[in-house]
Amino acid sequence: MISKKNVIQGLEKLPDHFSIDDLLDQLLLIEKVELGLQQSKNNETVSTEEAKKKLDKWLK
Repeated sequence: MISKKNVIQGLEKLPDHFSIDDLLDQLLLIEKVELGLQQSKNNETVSTEEAKKKLDKWLK
């Protein structure tokens, strides 16, 4: 869930005139950043080594 405060800050970064696609992109970015911060806070992360192993499997 995203906070109103972060949505308002994200809106202030947009130009005076923007498309719905620009707005949705900004909202999705805010949501993903907040989710990542929450996951980090809850120790729901993977190490660099684990990430490299997963990437190696995916890129084969």
